[in-house]
Amino acid sequence: MLGSLFGGHSHDSADSVDAALESSERGIRALKISFLVLMATALVQAIVVVITGSVALLADTIHNFSDALTAVPLFVAFKMGRRAANRQYTYGYRRAEDLAGLFVVLMILISAVIAVWESVDRLIHPQEIDYLGVVFAAGLIGFIGNELVAIYRIRIGEQIGSAALVADGRHARVDGFTSLAVAAGAAGVWLGFERADPIVGIVVSIAILGVLRTAARDIYRRLMDAVDVDLVDQIEAVARSVVGVREVGRCQVRWMGHRLRVDLELEVDGALSVADGHQIAEDARLALIAGIVHLDDVHVHIDPTGVHRGRLGARGSEGV
Repeated sequence: MLGSLFGGHSHDSADSVDAALESSERGIRALKISFLVLMATALVQAIVVVITGSVALLADTIHNFSDALTAVPLFVAFKMGRRAANRQYTYGYRRAEDLAGLFVVLMILISAVIAVWESVDRLIHPQEIDYLGVVFAAGLIGFIGNELVAIYRIRIGEQIGSAALVADGRHARVDGFTSLAVAAGAAGVWLGFERADPIVGIVVSIAILGVLRTAARDIYRRLMDAVDVDLVDQIEAVARSVVGVREVGRCQVRWMGHRLRVDLELEVDGALSVADGHQIAEDARLALIAGIVHLDDVHVHIDPTGVHRGRLGARGSEGV
């Protein structure tokens, strides 16, 4: 676990395939470990719910179970993403990771609906909560378990470029703070405010809806091929630094799971031979793979000076 947290990552072009496989393995390992931690946390809380009848803790437990189960489709997606491209799936299966993100969003929505229903019902029909000290302790356990998982998932997700894994980590972090809210609800009941428990359950549900909004936005952007504008600027700057490149034309960037793909147009001296133009394209490809994190798939289109794709028409041009 410590090795995967602090281990290095190669960006050398010769190792790009190995780097992609390595990042998938790290994602899979992160999901396995975080799944076990969250399931253990949720099981402990479920036992406390049965004993105490706390609806706030029930809402938090439901959310923790759903958060743990989101590791399953992500695990399958990471496994699928390692499969080679074929005649039907010419880009491979890396986008399965983004589709798994839709399942994450659905699970968050379901957990929010259940939590709201139970909390409102208990607010209308209050019930006595037993063993407030145990509920308080269970809330603290939920916070510790979720925060450990959040730190781990976010760190690995950022290192390998997985938006789905980062979103799941942030989901776990919010779960941790809602667990603290459960502890606060138990303290409120202990102080004499009987409806503190269901009210905290509603607060937990609202927090879940906030996570839902953020997760849905992030997954939507990935599915729509949105990237950080600064990343596009960085790619264009690296391409311009290559000897022989006079100008950078169209630059298209997309995430394929947790790896980047770039399609780039470069303008070069029109007097160069095809072989020379090809070499510049290859130099640009290698420079981009070496200089851009998470990038391992580059296609470079070469245009001679003053001639752009619209003028070339069906004649085409050199590409790598």
